[in-house]
This record gives sequence, structure tokens and C-alpha cells, in this order.
Amino acid sequence: MIEAGDLKTGVTLRLDNNIYRVTKTVYNKPGRGKASMQTTLMDLRTGNTVQRIFPSEEKLDNIYVEAEQVQYLYNDGNLLHFMNPQTYDQYEASLELFGDDIHYLSENMELELRMHEGLAIDYKLPTTVTQVIAESDVQVAGDTSGKVLKKAKTANGLEISVPLFVNVGDKVIIDTRDGSYTGRG
Repeated sequence: MIEAGDLKTGVTLRLDNNIYRVTKTVYNKPGRGKASMQTTLMDLRTGNTVQRIFPSEEKLDNIYVEAEQVQYLYNDGNLLHFMNPQTYDQYEASLELFGDDIHYLSENMELELRMHEGLAIDYKLPTTVTQVIAESDVQVAGDTSGKVLKKAKTANGLEISVPLFVNVGDKVIIDTRDGSYTGRG
């Protein structure tokens, strides 16, 4: 059990016979009255999000989540497939679980998959990934007084801003926390 006042992003809860992951929290302590925790919860089975407000002293049922290091294998259009490289156990995760982060995945990439009762319910990507630039805008000569960037797209479909000197076929390092270019790969 966990008090609602102690909730933070990433905590997994069981509410109304569904499993939710906390994606956002806002603590509210008015001048008078009782404190509350406003949360955004994602239903891990359907991918839908709901807003809930809990009194800060309310006890909630947080659940134990196992973390496993896995390797990304492939995307079959409906599910993402992973394998534990030590035990060769294979796992599946829905595309909705990863959302836009699916563009960071590349074959044989290692990441942490969080499981509950054999179901993938959460993940943790590495801080940076290396990807190949597939498309980019044409370099424009001229204003170079500041940090000049151009739009580019990786082979996985991720759209990022890169410096002018980056060309198609170059490997770049991307920060998975904010999708920013951090250097050449």
C-alpha cells in the first residue's frame, strides 16, 4: 500500500480491478482544507488515460513490478517482440505501450522491460541511442551566426533537428528523454 501523497511518475497501481501507471502527478495543498494529489493514470491494458484526484492520505494498492533486461527483436505490426538474452524467454508488448518511443527502437537494442504477471506493463529506454539519418533538408548557406539546425528523419522514422553538417547516411546520437541531437555516432 502507498499513500496518495507519495505517488510519483512511474508507480504502478491496481484500481477498480485494472492496472494503471502514474504518468503525471500534481500535489495540491490549499491554504485551508486537506491536501490532494491530482494524477494522470494510463490503463496498461488499453492505453487509455484518465484523470483522478486522491486525498493525500488515501491508501492505494501499488503492485510489484519485475524488471528484465531484454533485447528488441522486431515489430510485426500489432506487437513488439523482445527476448531475454540470458534465458531466451520471449515477451510481447503492445504498440500503444511504447507510443512515439517506438521510433527509438532498433533491432538488437537492449532496454529494460517491466513485467507484472507475465504482461509487459512498462519500459525504460537507454538514455541515448544511435541511429542513421535517412532524409534531411538541404543545407542552406547564409546565417550561421547562431546554432543553425535543419530537419532530418532517421531510418526508424524519428524526426529530429540536426546541425547543418549532418548528411544522409550519417550516424547520430539521440537523447531518448527529449529527442534531441547530442552528437555524431
